[in-house]
Amino acid sequence: MTLPDEVDILIVGGGPAGLAAAAELAPHRRVLVLEREPEAGGIPRHCGHYPFGMREFHRLMRGPDYARALVARAQAAGARIATRVDVTALHPGPAVSVTGDAGVARISALHVLLATGVRESSRVQRLIGGEKPGGVLPTGALQGMVYLEGRRPFRNPVIFGSELVSFSAIMTCRHAGIRPVAMIEEEPRAIARWPAAIYPRLHGIPLHLSTRIAAIEGRERVEAVVVEGPAGQQRIEADGVIVSGRFRPEATLLAGSHLARDAGTGGPRIDRRGRCSDPGFLAAGNLLRAAETAGWCWAEGRAVARALLAGEEAPQAVEITPEGDALAWVVPQVAGAGGGLDRIQIGLARPARGHLSLRQNGVEIASRRIDSRPKRRILMSLPQVTGDAPLTLHLEER
Repeated sequence: MTLPDEVDILIVGGGPAGLAAAAELAPHRRVLVLEREPEAGGIPRHCGHYPFGMREFHRLMRGPDYARALVARAQAAGARIATRVDVTALHPGPAVSVTGDAGVARISALHVLLATGVRESSRVQRLIGGEKPGGVLPTGALQGMVYLEGRRPFRNPVIFGSELVSFSAIMTCRHAGIRPVAMIEEEPRAIARWPAAIYPRLHGIPLHLSTRIAAIEGRERVEAVVVEGPAGQQRIEADGVIVSGRFRPEATLLAGSHLARDAGTGGPRIDRRGRCSDPGFLAAGNLLRAAETAGWCWAEGRAVARALLAGEEAPQAVEITPEGDALAWVVPQVAGAGGGLDRIQIGLARPARGHLSLRQNGVEIASRRIDSRPKRRILMSLPQVTGDAPLTLHLEER
């Protein structure tokens, strides 16, 4: 595909958020989606299992079928999708620099929507020591090998992590005839909500809580992992390690850009309409915070697209500030009037429970009770905000 010099809406990322936005916008604007992979569809392309699609298509679908349906819907609406294109820089204007099979180019737009998603933390970021043999993979790489390439990279791995994606890794292993020998979690309880912790045990996989991987043994291939937990140090024979979860926004493009980045999430700072510090840029999906489901990202992309179509209001500047050491981040970080995101999402730095309140000028405008752990979805309504007094998010623990 020959890339245009100019479009109305340029979407960076062809996953659920980007494709949902494209389907909403394309009947009204010239829309181009840029995807660096050979095919659009995002992470669901690699997930050959259920459940996807209930919110979007009102039926249960496997990941690849769901991804193809999202692509087809965006294209039917009139969106153009260019694959194998890397965006290398963001510029005021807005505009982006890209590189692909056709070489280097610069594309200008009325608006650029960033929907680049997330990536899993590496073994280095998880502070896993030992040798550096083959057979240490993130879940995404495992799913690509199994579902896209038909490969079986190992037979008896250890799974490190207990987020939802970790249980997806078990499904992927079962599909390929792989039998994990253990699931390791550093926290005292599984991160995914109950009854997810039952799932590994149903398949004969021991779940070791309050345990960390101290070292990986093996030169060319993984031979064993050394773990430390309540029972002390032990060696588990394994031929692979699946390093799952601890997602981080894929925010590399922000590092060299003029856009403001949120210290709590690692993603861009946005208002309730999805606008970044430069309102020519918008953002949606897991780039905003790691990590939500495909359905959630789809809904978020659609909401930001609808807010854009609703009108070009001046950017709001009513900051939302979380207070105390229990609250790690909030999305969006800027409130105001108008449509778009009608709820705020809150991330915890540690387990907490109590009364959570959103206040302006000392007056509570929204509240809810919480009893939750980190990496679990916490939502609270975001009312229409008037005036320019900042908002504070306060947790009274009990």
